[in-house]
Amino acid sequence: MKGFFQNMPLLLQFSGIAALLMFLPAIYALRLEDFEIARSFFYAGLLTLFATVLISIAMSKAEGRQLRLQRYLLALFAAYTLLPAVLALPFHESLRTTSFLNAYLEMVSCLTTTGLILFDDPGRLPPALHLWRAIVGWMGGMMMWVAAVAVFSPLNLGGFEVSARSDFGQFHDHGQRLGRLDAGRRWRRAAYHLIPIYAGLTLVLWILLMVVGERSLTALTHAMSVMATSGISNVGGMEGTTTGLPGEILIFLFLLFALSRQTFSADWGATRRESLFEDPEFRFGLFLIFIVPTLLLLRHWFGAIEVDEEYNLTAAFRAAWGSVFTILSFLSTTGFESAEWQTAQNWSGLSTPGLILLGLAMIGGGVATTAGGVKLLRVYALYLQGLREMERLVHPSSVSRSGSTLRRIRRQGALIAWVFFMLFALSLTAVTLMLTGLGIGFQDGLVLAIATLSTTGPLAQSAVEVPIDILSASAAVKVVLSVAMVLGRLETLAIIALLSPNLWRS
Repeated sequence: MKGFFQNMPLLLQFSGIAALLMFLPAIYALRLEDFEIARSFFYAGLLTLFATVLISIAMSKAEGRQLRLQRYLLALFAAYTLLPAVLALPFHESLRTTSFLNAYLEMVSCLTTTGLILFDDPGRLPPALHLWRAIVGWMGGMMMWVAAVAVFSPLNLGGFEVSARSDFGQFHDHGQRLGRLDAGRRWRRAAYHLIPIYAGLTLVLWILLMVVGERSLTALTHAMSVMATSGISNVGGMEGTTTGLPGEILIFLFLLFALSRQTFSADWGATRRESLFEDPEFRFGLFLIFIVPTLLLLRHWFGAIEVDEEYNLTAAFRAAWGSVFTILSFLSTTGFESAEWQTAQNWSGLSTPGLILLGLAMIGGGVATTAGGVKLLRVYALYLQGLREMERLVHPSSVSRSGSTLRRIRRQGALIAWVFFMLFALSLTAVTLMLTGLGIGFQDGLVLAIATLSTTGPLAQSAVEVPIDILSASAAVKVVLSVAMVLGRLETLAIIALLSPNLWRS
């Protein structure tokens, strides 16, 4: 059985895992005596599992034992586009009050860990469907954890093209890396290393949230959402929780895993492991978490002076914590707002500009994490290049400094990071133009484009004064949003790599 599963095509492996996961909402719905939803998920799981096994048997001789990494990259693209249709079947059959396109968009949003809020009222969805949304988002995050190490790293994609370090199995010989690599063995090795860590961290956070008083379903949903940075919630976010500040502190600590892969794994293949605070991504992320809330607090402090509230230290502390938590949440592309996020506005009478949240989401989290966006390492490489250019304005003949941190960036890292940033900007422009051409206003179109390409769906509610109603949009808009989410999850460079004939040439 184990050998049969390992020899299955990657897309069918995902399909089989999804089929088995469908039984979890079925069991939960059966426990709640919601028999119609339980039947929907049970029958969908059986049908998907049966079809997966039959297709695998039919393709067992067609597929070779060894596949190149490019086939795995193509399988990931197929998984993010085709698998949501399978995942949407029990969702659509259980809800029955929405179209299949809406169910497909919801599953794409969950699987890409975007977390678009399609249903403003959480009470519209039964508890089993909230559990299913969290499970799909958690599965999508797990796929990216493994794919980043097993596929993107050896292909120099997903942010690894900026790093000079030889990560998990990277080779310096380009031809050897692409032509002779056993992709299946690499994928299995990465899965054996990372999935237990991913599942263990989720279990620990789930237990800790229940210990501080959170309800079981809410604790599990938020634990899965935090590890996958999907921002999915069954109670409408942190304001609907019962744990208050202790729960937010726990979630804040686990959100730090999205800033750098050094927080949960070593650089396999490296000569030595750096300490966490030597990692440029983690340090740059901590810098943003410190400086942005500080500026926001000063802004609100001056606003509080005008309304004679500057001596309300309790409100100041709550406002500071709300800013720190929310800034990290959007930097990690999770999108949870602190329950104290509105305290700063009530304290000073000033609203927080949504442009700050949009910028943080565009920066994104660390390489080889579940976070989206441009990635901290690319932004850091551009920052170093900017400093170097300013130094050369003063000392044109100067020699650049070296060190462990600077050696982490590849010699052409800044150039590659700039190329990716321009591709991201072009993608952002294209998606915004398509949405505005389909009748969405420019501001809402820009926010939706950033939300989908950075996989930070809650921006559609948090970065605008009036939340964007996505369900009432046209079918064409929903198709564009689905394509943008897949593009944001796999990144533009990976899509271009799939279209490049050089990558497929034997």
